[in-house]
Amino acid sequence: MSRVFPMWRSLLFVPAHIGKFTEKAHERGADACILDLEDSVAPGQKKQARDAAGRAAKNISSHGLEVLVRINAPDGGGLLDLQAIVSPSVCAVVLPKVASAEVVRQVALQLDRLEAERGMVVGQTLILAQIEDVAALPLLDEIATASPRLMGMSLGPEDFSVSAGMEPVPETLLWPNQQVAFACRRAGILPFGFPGSIADFSDIPRFRQTLVLGRQLGMIGAFCIHPEQVAVLNEVFSPSAAEVEYTVALLAEHVCAEAEGRGAFAFRGKMIDAPVVARARELLTRHMSAIHCQRLPAK
Repeated sequence: MSRVFPMWRSLLFVPAHIGKFTEKAHERGADACILDLEDSVAPGQKKQARDAAGRAAKNISSHGLEVLVRINAPDGGGLLDLQAIVSPSVCAVVLPKVASAEVVRQVALQLDRLEAERGMVVGQTLILAQIEDVAALPLLDEIATASPRLMGMSLGPEDFSVSAGMEPVPETLLWPNQQVAFACRRAGILPFGFPGSIADFSDIPRFRQTLVLGRQLGMIGAFCIHPEQVAVLNEVFSPSAAEVEYTVALLAEHVCAEAEGRGAFAFRGKMIDAPVVARARELLTRHMSAIHCQRLPAK
C-alpha cells in the first residue's frame, strides 16, 4: 500500500444522538468509535443525531479515541450528514450501502469541498465502505479503487443477506467476505469484517469463533454493536505473545539467511521462503498497530 492506514481491530457503533452512550464511548476499550447516523437512528431523529454528532466527535476524540461517523446514503440525507460532521475530530466516514464506485467518488468530492472550506488538509478524512447488496459484488474492484480516500471495505452481513435472500450465518457469508477481502488486497486497502451476524452479542464464544474465521480470511478488524464484543475483537485480531516471539525470531533468521545468499531456510522444523516472510512482516505490523491503539494518549 502506498498509504499507511489505521489498522483498527475493533470499531464500536454508538448512536450519535444518545448522550449516555457517546459520553462513555472512550471507556469501552475499542480502537475506534463509529458515531452512527444511519441504522440505529429512527427517521424522526435524524436531525437530532446529525446536530449531536459534531459535539460528540469532538468530546470523544479529546480522550484520544479515533472517531468515525457512519452517514446515511448520499441520496438519503448523507450529504447533509457530511455538512454537519466534517472536522478534524472525525478521521473517517463510514459509507453504507455502497453499490457503485460513483457513490464513493461523489462523497469524496464533497469531502474535498468541505475540507477546503474549513481549512483542513484536503484528503485527511478517509472513507470506509460497507458492501451491503449482491449487486455490488461484480463491481468490487472498481469500488475499491474509486478514491485515494478509500481505506477499506467491509461486508454488511444483515443487509447483504437480505439482498441475497439468505440467512446471515458463516456458511453463507464466507464466500462474499472472501470476495471483499480479495478486492481489498488487490487495491491495497484494508479488509474488515467476519463471516457472521453482527447482531447477536449474547453468545460471545460463538462470536469469537466467527472472528477467528475472519482473521484466517485475512481481515484485520471488524465492527461491533455492543461493548461486550470489544474485548474479544481486540484479542482475536491481535497477534499472541507466542506468535510475536516466533515472528521476531523468524525475521532475525531471515536477515542472516539473506546475508548468506539463501533465498529459503529452515526454521524450527519448517522451510521458510518469501511468502512466509511476507506474512510474518504483516503480522508484526499488526502487532505494532495494536500496541499503538492501546497507548493512544489523550489529546
